[in-house]
Amino acid sequence: MTQKIEKTDAEWRQELTPEQYAVLRQQATERAFTGEYVHVKDDGMYHCAGCGAELFGSDTKFESGTGWPSFTEPALADSVETHEDSSHGMVRTEVVCARCGGHLGHVFPDGPGPNGLRYCINSCALDLEPRES
Repeated sequence: MTQKIEKTDAEWRQELTPEQYAVLRQQATERAFTGEYVHVKDDGMYHCAGCGAELFGSDTKFESGTGWPSFTEPALADSVETHEDSSHGMVRTEVVCARCGGHLGHVFPDGPGPNGLRYCINSCALDLEPRES
């Protein structure tokens, strides 16, 4: 695992768009079906929009119908961390970037594949680096 990134609130505000700041640093959620990567099927690697860490490969992305990009697993097991989230009157599992601590979304036990997980991730928390052909 690479070294953790720590920045002041002012540095995050300066480097991120207002929407990215709200999601990555304040645990907001973008509106369903509005994100840039909801319907994208391009090959490549999805990186953290806050720090550039590799998070999800396009080969694990699937159409969940939920309105957010969904993945079956992270690119590397230690690229994300999970925490219990009991906000909004429910218990969910929050997914954060292991490198910068940025809020990415949530993981649910209703996905396809052998692990049965659905990583439901905010588009604005991601940057897609297309795979060169």
